[in-house]
Amino acid sequence: MEGLNVTDLVERLGSEEDAVRKMAAFKLQSSIGDPSFADIFIQEGGLSKLRHLTLHASGNTLAYTLTSFSRLLEVDKGWEYVDEELVQRIVQLVVTHPLVNILRGAMSILVAIVSRPHTASRASQSGLFGFRALRPALAVYPQFLEMLVGRLSSADHALCANALQLINSLMRDSITNDDDTEWPKFIKRLQDLGVIRAVYMLMQGSALQDHAHPLIEFQSLTKLLLRKWRNLAVNLELSDHRRALKGIYLASRPETPTESEAEDGGEDAKKSKRHHPEKWRRLGFRSENPASDFTETGYLGMMDLTDYVRKHQDEFQKMLLEQATKPAEQRCPIARASLAVTAILYEHFEVDKSATDDAKGSLVLESRANLDKIFKPLLLHWSRLHVGALHAFFRLWKIAEAQVEDFDKIVELAQILVESVVGGSPRTKDIQEVEEELVDFDYQRLRRLQMELLELTYEDVWSQHLRQVRDELQHEALQFVREQRIRCLLQGAWFPNEPSSANGSGTVDASSKSSYKYVQLSHNRRYLHFADFESTRNTPPLDALTSKIDLSIVSSVVSNVSASADTSSDSTVKTHPNHLPSTKITIHGYTASPPPGTSGTNDGDATTRAGSSGKSTQPHEVPLLTLRPPTHSIASEWLDGLLMLLNQQPITAETNKLVHLISNYGLKIRLLNVRFDDAAFMGEPPAVPSREGLDEDYYYDVLGGS
Repeated sequence: MEGLNVTDLVERLGSEEDAVRKMAAFKLQSSIGDPSFADIFIQEGGLSKLRHLTLHASGNTLAYTLTSFSRLLEVDKGWEYVDEELVQRIVQLVVTHPLVNILRGAMSILVAIVSRPHTASRASQSGLFGFRALRPALAVYPQFLEMLVGRLSSADHALCANALQLINSLMRDSITNDDDTEWPKFIKRLQDLGVIRAVYMLMQGSALQDHAHPLIEFQSLTKLLLRKWRNLAVNLELSDHRRALKGIYLASRPETPTESEAEDGGEDAKKSKRHHPEKWRRLGFRSENPASDFTETGYLGMMDLTDYVRKHQDEFQKMLLEQATKPAEQRCPIARASLAVTAILYEHFEVDKSATDDAKGSLVLESRANLDKIFKPLLLHWSRLHVGALHAFFRLWKIAEAQVEDFDKIVELAQILVESVVGGSPRTKDIQEVEEELVDFDYQRLRRLQMELLELTYEDVWSQHLRQVRDELQHEALQFVREQRIRCLLQGAWFPNEPSSANGSGTVDASSKSSYKYVQLSHNRRYLHFADFESTRNTPPLDALTSKIDLSIVSSVVSNVSASADTSSDSTVKTHPNHLPSTKITIHGYTASPPPGTSGTNDGDATTRAGSSGKSTQPHEVPLLTLRPPTHSIASEWLDGLLMLLNQQPITAETNKLVHLISNYGLKIRLLNVRFDDAAFMGEPPAVPSREGLDEDYYYDVLGGS
């Protein structure tokens, strides 16, 4: 305000020369936002001149004047000059004027007028304010709302933000101050004009930061509407509610008696029509009192169900016919499914927490990285999400071959599906892609997600107990796999024989005669029997195996089988020339008198030492038997089988993967048999059972069988 003479400025605003007025208005817009300056400006009589320019100026003079007037209203001054004539002038500018700088100021004034009851600490009776201040002007310019929604696609980001801010103010004032019959009509009119699609495009656009604050307010208002509809109880005494429910029933094409049946049956036919025993249960309600099913979702659930039935009437009728052919316990309750999906979406978007969350979100809007987390464009397409998730519910019911008693389980799957698809979608993902993914989501993948979530849930509640269960299951799985591997040895297997003429590199002399070795563990698991044969055509009996190794003298098992390779169990191992497998398993043992020249070491292969059970007092270790497994599966079975037979740990990736798989499935099976509600007992001992009716004739089961 320093250096600016208020008296001179006010005088210049009333000048007959447009250039003088324009310069005065230009200077005024930068100072009028100061409340002390505004007070002096009003005392000097500047307010009447500012209003006159608002009504009659044009060009840049009008643009500067509108900006000055809006800033004056923002400091809650000048309301006595806001009358019906001024409001109509501003609305006219919004509808008819093409210049962006004028439109910005005009919309800012309307925002201040409409939102005054919401922002002012006390609503003064002087001047007009609220949505009702615009109603006379809207009667003159009925295209105002359409033009306003159209501004949301403007290339000017500031104008676009101002238009959305004005729409937000109109919505909030309508919801807050209109009666229960008027505000839904206004919201419906905005939706019909395409406001949802326009805001959705802004939320997905690249200029998100320029529109951040009005967008977060629109998102908050959307949640406010959902809460308001959710908290509105379904009351069949209200005509709108009764009409909506009747529309759902009529869309199902209920069976009605023919004219001949009506004539023959007379009153009985009419009575049967009026009192059909499954009039509402046929549609999927719990009872013949459908209003009771809307307790959790309120009128929002009614709207979603009505919207689905209206837009997919043929599908709705077809489903009812299909369900009618099934036994009652196998029918999918369509109405209950729709209401369950509404509840899932309501919980997913945390509609009840919106006020607090949006307030926190506004504080971090300056950070670009936080924008994708704050904005939820899919929320705006609530109806389409509901239909998409409902279709997915029907598909899950069919795939799982569910029954009525499984309803809660399908709801749980649908909830996980929504969390995965909707919650995992980036801000820029189109609603159509989300709809398709909801319906086409792989059922087996969904079950895996369910098990992972279940495990994490119980991990949080029962972490100590789960660790104990995991350890027990790991031990059980190891014992199970140990027995399986040893049984492979008991069954026996063929191995390509190493010719005596094989050189150090493993290459076989072509002139040598090939043969095979059959190896089998004895039934008492103490001896390893083997013998050479020319053909693998017939499996020899155990007594035909002329050679054997006493396992008590085995000191170690050495192999070049990788302990970490992730290979297919049925793939063939690499071979040397003449088809000799490169994988080798060598069984070492101690002898009382080692042969001359025996070094006790293996040949030149790069080997993995698998352990030793010998003593340092027996230094003479020699190879007892060498096996060439033809496949990775046989190599894993025999190497780990021999190790586990010697009470050592398995080392191959295939065996360890099998142990983990068995223990993991065991844990999941146990979790499926436990209700999460049982966690309520954690920390609180259950009630002591009564001893009434008991005598002293009891005993303890020491073995603890259960």
